[in-house]
This record gives sequence, structure tokens and C-alpha cells, in this order.
Amino acid sequence: MVEEDRYCVDILVQISAIQSALKNVGFSVTERHLNHCVSDAIRNGDGRETIEELMNVMKQFSK
Repeated sequence: MVEEDRYCVDILVQISAIQSALKNVGFSVTERHLNHCVSDAIRNGDGRETIEELMNVMKQFSK
């Protein structure tokens, strides 16, 4: 769009849409991770480490 010299506002709207889509994908992956990996780790006694790892990722994700 930039190379096509499109209107700046149109480019910004597209950037916003892309960011929103990526955030939604991140939430979906997080939900799957919680339902499978984290719940399995808790059942196997490795919950504390897995939750700590997830919290570190969530801190990065929320920036």
C-alpha cells in the first residue's frame, strides 16, 4: 500500500486490522496452550513452572 502511494489513513486502518488479527491469533493459541499443555503439566505436577513460563509470555504479549 505504501509503494502504491495509498492514502495514509487507509494504511493506518489496515495496520490496525492486522494488529487486531494477530492479537486474536495470540489469544487463540494461549487458550489452546492453557487447555492442553498447562492443564497436562498441572496434572503431572509441573504446574508451577508451566504457569510461571506462561505468565512471562503473557507479560511480553501484553506490551
